Amino acid sequence: MLLFVFIFILGSIFGSFLNSVIWRIETGKSFLKGRSVCPHCGHLLSFKDLIPIFSFLILKGRCRYCRKKISLQYPLVEFFTGLLFLFIFLKNLDPLETIFSLLFSLFFILIFVFDLKYYSIPDNVLCLSLFLALIYRLLKILFFSSSLLETFLALLPSIFFLLLILISKETWMGWGDFEISILSGLFLGWPKILLSFFFSFLAGGIVSIFLIFFKKKEFHSKIPFAPFLIFGNLVSFFFGQKFIDFYFSLF
Repeated sequence: MLLFVFIFILGSIFGSFLNSVIWRIETGKSFLKGRSVCPHCGHLLSFKDLIPIFSFLILKGRCRYCRKKISLQYPLVEFFTGLLFLFIFLKNLDPLETIFSLLFSLFFILIFVFDLKYYSIPDNVLCLSLFLALIYRLLKILFFSSSLLETFLALLPSIFFLLLILISKETWMGWGDFEISILSGLFLGWPKILLSFFFSFLAGGIVSIFLIFFKKKEFHSKIPFAPFLIFGNLVSFFFGQKFIDFYFSLF
């Protein structure tokens, strides 16, 4: 039990770091140096202001110094990062898959939040995540049961995204979505990538209809798709094998 608590706390600490990275990328500041400050008043934050989740609760969602509201993004990112770390640990994966799954979970959350907030995905984040995904897939081919054929099949559905971009001239999909589809294929492999895309488009369609119905968005409004791709990836990663086993049990 104590180990589970430790894993969750460790994840929430990384979530706090992700919040800092998201803010620093958007403001053009380096996340390798400099102390954390309040985004409203610029006051340096002390250790007691930076305790994941608890600082937000103790401060009642307001900055200690200027009393302006702290975005819910901060505790939510910390909580869900901790939760992802815990769920990954509970999957009992081999050491290689565990390490890379934890790394990819950080990239996924960063991309999810950044695209949701700013309707863009940082190129340096995508490039680094793709580089790590290539290393991960290469190691899987060299030392585990993965094959070049499986890798080719996992990347094949990305052509669909490429066609959408070219046909719509980037109005339906962006190049960032195409790169995430490649990242997804390298991370999930075949056939989990198909489930990932299915859940991504399903979730995207449901949310879009909901937003249009309640007049939060218009039919031609831009809606970031990366968060839905990340959602599909996580669903497929945690439950994909069960869906696959159930499908084959029907025949």
